[in-house]
Amino acid sequence: MGAPTAIELLEDLIFDLEGKLNLAPGADPLRGSKEKEIKNPQQKQNGKKQKKKQAKENNGNNKKSPAVADPNLPAICKLEFKVGLITKVWVHPGADKLYCEEIDCGEDGGPRQIASGLRKHYSEEEMLGKRVLVVANLKAKNLVGFKSHGMVLCAAQANEDGSEKVEFVEPPESAPLGEVVIFEGLPPPAPFSASQVEKKKIFAACLDGMKTNGDCVGTWNGHAFMTTAGPCKGRTVKGGSMR
Repeated sequence: MGAPTAIELLEDLIFDLEGKLNLAPGADPLRGSKEKEIKNPQQKQNGKKQKKKQAKENNGNNKKSPAVADPNLPAICKLEFKVGLITKVWVHPGADKLYCEEIDCGEDGGPRQIASGLRKHYSEEEMLGKRVLVVANLKAKNLVGFKSHGMVLCAAQANEDGSEKVEFVEPPESAPLGEVVIFEGLPPPAPFSASQVEKKKIFAACLDGMKTNGDCVGTWNGHAFMTTAGPCKGRTVKGGSMR
């Protein structure tokens, strides 16, 4: 038998290559890739549609039902009082009764800016570093050009000379910033939205029942304002209205 010709050698190489590429003998090696190229756009489109459909289904499954406000809760439990710390205070440039404050309530968005009419009752030095209760679910209001995001809670009583004594209702020193106050003997708070609080005048409805007791502890209809570290209280005001 003679030596293989060049054609035979070439055919052997082609056969060997077909085997390595898993091609049928004599098949066009480009045909499969062309078909894949033709099919791929449709496959991609179908894949995208499938992904969108799956994402939509997942999104629908992951959506939480909006919290339903319980109308039967005691009014005070519809409000949100948070433990805060005054970290910055300055005189409102356009109002002779107002301070502007930055209050750390342990929130991700940083400190709240709040305006308070306390210049007759506290110096800036006395305000700075005070631990306070912030009514946190009130609608923001513009107070002489300063947007106030809540209010600080104080107790007040009339003096014999007709003036008024006002002081903070303070949480305990060890109460964590951002803690939401609960009310002794009442269900846990389920705060309404700020718009609901305003529309239903919830804060105004609570004012008559908000007073300090004989131990200066803040109460609503006799239910003490409590934190995990103990009650919230004023320094000296007993039987004073809270606002």
